[in-house]
Amino acid sequence: MRKLFKLKSLSLFAIAFLVSAVAFGQKKPMASPRDSVSGTVAGSTIKISYGSPSVKGRKIWGGLVPYDQIWRTGANPATIFETSKDIKIGGKTLPAGKYSLYTKPGEKEWKVIFNSQTGQWGIKMDGSTTDDASKDVLVANTTSMKSEAFNERMTFKITKNGFVLLWENLAVPVTIK
Repeated sequence: MRKLFKLKSLSLFAIAFLVSAVAFGQKKPMASPRDSVSGTVAGSTIKISYGSPSVKGRKIWGGLVPYDQIWRTGANPATIFETSKDIKIGGKTLPAGKYSLYTKPGEKEWKVIFNSQTGQWGIKMDGSTTDDASKDVLVANTTSMKSEAFNERMTFKITKNGFVLLWENLAVPVTIK
């Protein structure tokens, strides 16, 4: 009788262990997974690390991402832009280093902001960005255009002339010299 009780207890424990292992072992994919891209432009190694949100049927430009307001340019922690050498963007010099990358989207013209503060979450509890304008190292203007294809996930691509932000039906190129 005692052996039967031990066997039943052990079997019940094993089943409970397996069920909990399966339940806790299944992870839900991140809504905005981290991504990065790197390459060489104008003799400098460029790396961009960012959270990659999805469109998910939403209106992005002028909707989820309002026009004429500073945007963290990605999801979750602020996007990080690194350059191994001094580069020129919009005729201005950006010293070698690591920066948070913010943008101010417009219907056609955008501001691209390189900020010396890094490591912060991209937005505050009230929904505003963590961009501290007093720490902006470089602000440059660029013009957005229609992308060649629809991009469900926000991505950055390094090109021979700089980098481009792609999301939904929009491309935002930034020239580096």
